Amino acid sequence: MTTLTPLAKIHAPLGGQDIELQQIEFDAGGMPLLRTRIREKSRFTIFDIDPITAEQWGRALIDWAGRQPR
Repeated sequence: MTTLTPLAKIHAPLGGQDIELQQIEFDAGGMPLLRTRIREKSRFTIFDIDPITAEQWGRALIDWAGRQPR
């Protein structure tokens, strides 16, 4: 059985998207992955990424946000 551990839920007010982050661990083993699940009305986008990709993406988001006016 695959184990999903909830990490965060975020609502993006401008687009109305709901974003869920979960850690996914497979019974067969291997590295845990970060599952990103985005819901836009009735449509879902789901993808799983490895820790290195998650770190690169996270840094890019933080860098961008830090350059924006508050």
